[in-house]
Amino acid sequence: MASSLVLRKSPEFKMDAYNAQTGHYETVSSEDYTGKWSVVCFYPADFTFVCPTEIAAMNAKYDEFKEMGVEILAVSTDTKFSHKRFVETEPLLKGLKLTIGADPTGTVSRAFGVMIEEEGVALRGRFLINPEGTVVAQEVQAPSVGRNVHEFLRQVKAWQHAEKTGEVCPAGWTPGGKTLPVNTDVEQMTGRVGDYITVEEIMS
Repeated sequence: MASSLVLRKSPEFKMDAYNAQTGHYETVSSEDYTGKWSVVCFYPADFTFVCPTEIAAMNAKYDEFKEMGVEILAVSTDTKFSHKRFVETEPLLKGLKLTIGADPTGTVSRAFGVMIEEEGVALRGRFLINPEGTVVAQEVQAPSVGRNVHEFLRQVKAWQHAEKTGEVCPAGWTPGGKTLPVNTDVEQMTGRVGDYITVEEIMS
């Protein structure tokens, strides 16, 4: 498996997909996301147990992501036909709006460094890509535990704020919270972060 993709250009890709919102098959590629914030979210397989809970959670926040200009692409090593049947039969996926990429050869999963070769499925890998095509955050974990969409949404908001303002966001930052203005006060702040923010503010 590859090392971290953070601060590297996102791998290029092209694959079949099932668009749950339209109910049709289509082709998706990395070019579709040029100039946009996007997330490529790998999961192990259709018709499993944790996976539909993650997909449903991302879908529950779909409109909020869209309002922020973020495109979402889910991906597994299943075929587009499997994706269609999965969406049609799994109760948690009723009303799904996401597009699910089909990577049966594992080519895209390998490019992102999440392929489990001996099993033929992907790890739970989530990659946030900025409009310049650079991966700014990634989360990769083993299949048994699902990811937290609330925390991911918080991270996206923080990244968008940081890139827009040049400020940096402390641990746990949420919109309206205190940032660290290193873009204007870097010398004064060095070694004195505690003069700008308290532990209580960080943990609130």
